[in-house]
Amino acid sequence: MFFLLICWSFLLIYAWIILRRWRAWLHLSPVENSLKMPQTQLSVLIPVRNEAAPISDLLRDLEQQTYPKQNFEVLVMDDNSEDETAAEVRAFQEKSNLSLRLICLQDYPGLRQKKAAITKGVALATGELMVQTDGDCRVTPDWLFTLAQHYERTHARCISGPVCLSSDGSWFEGMQVVEFASLIGIGGASIALGKPNMCNGANLAYSRQAFLEVQGFTGNAHVASGDDEFLMHKIADYYSGKVSFLKDKRAIVSTAAQKTITAFFNQRIRWASKWPNYSGWSVKLLAILVFGVNFLLFLAFLAWLCGGLANEQLAALFGFKLSIDGIFLLSVLHFLNRKKYIFYLAPLQLVYIPYVLYTALRGLRGTYHWKGRKVSNKATKTSSPKAY
Repeated sequence: MFFLLICWSFLLIYAWIILRRWRAWLHLSPVENSLKMPQTQLSVLIPVRNEAAPISDLLRDLEQQTYPKQNFEVLVMDDNSEDETAAEVRAFQEKSNLSLRLICLQDYPGLRQKKAAITKGVALATGELMVQTDGDCRVTPDWLFTLAQHYERTHARCISGPVCLSSDGSWFEGMQVVEFASLIGIGGASIALGKPNMCNGANLAYSRQAFLEVQGFTGNAHVASGDDEFLMHKIADYYSGKVSFLKDKRAIVSTAAQKTITAFFNQRIRWASKWPNYSGWSVKLLAILVFGVNFLLFLAFLAWLCGGLANEQLAALFGFKLSIDGIFLLSVLHFLNRKKYIFYLAPLQLVYIPYVLYTALRGLRGTYHWKGRKVSNKATKTSSPKAY
């Protein structure tokens, strides 16, 4: 009975937090159309490593932008790729009218990994607003126009944009679509509530001045991941109320779901490895709460297997969480044009609990494999801010 009381206490707190964010998400509105063309100079930063296959598609998307080409530049920062990424970018340069530059980190001794690539890109950029995405993403024709318009209207120092996954229709990728949508939704709604916690570097913008004012990644450069969230947290602390979420379909960036279980777990462990380094307690408490709810439900399942919980008691616990998640996710998936994927929520619940527990515990180790490298958050030798 005491165990059930603990479970329901955590679930009710969880429900209150999720429903608050659901309400905040519903009140976010898109950018109002205007006949006036924004004039902000943009620098599109694309840190890449081993992206030879998809990089040309992204560059073609940027070539098709409705934002005037004289108002933006594109910088591709190649982090010592082992494939033909640099060659693909050079080939595109030759036939494109984009203001496109290739920056190879191998030309700068001591520089490696994503944060070094971004820092070097900011140092060489000429724009007022840095717009960051990844080499394996696709963007809409109005992406830059919508970002620039939102920036000029809000004067935000950091803008988090929506990202969605594309799927091949398999159950594995379908469940990723739903899980990823929950992260984007929670991140956007939390920003709307004035409590920035999550964002995604595949669609992130920040003023060059803000990046320099908060000294970029100084203080967290030893953590290989977290270039997006650590930077947003620092800007939020320095510029109170100047972090914004852009909830506009024209600003949606898409990227492919992970194709293999190994790649999926390596990505999620990479994400989980950064949360112990968060400085804000509100962000840490939210992560602990989510972990706690899933851990208690896992224990409830074990108790049911051992005869300690009745069928209806277990069904009530899982059904309650499924309902709360469903209410929130239906709104987010509708915005992302992925409403039909809500049917993956139920099977996702079956694997989500052990998955969260596993990635959270593995993330505490701070080591993982990513893009052909074994990465450790404890390694500071190659990621010192002084080298940037």
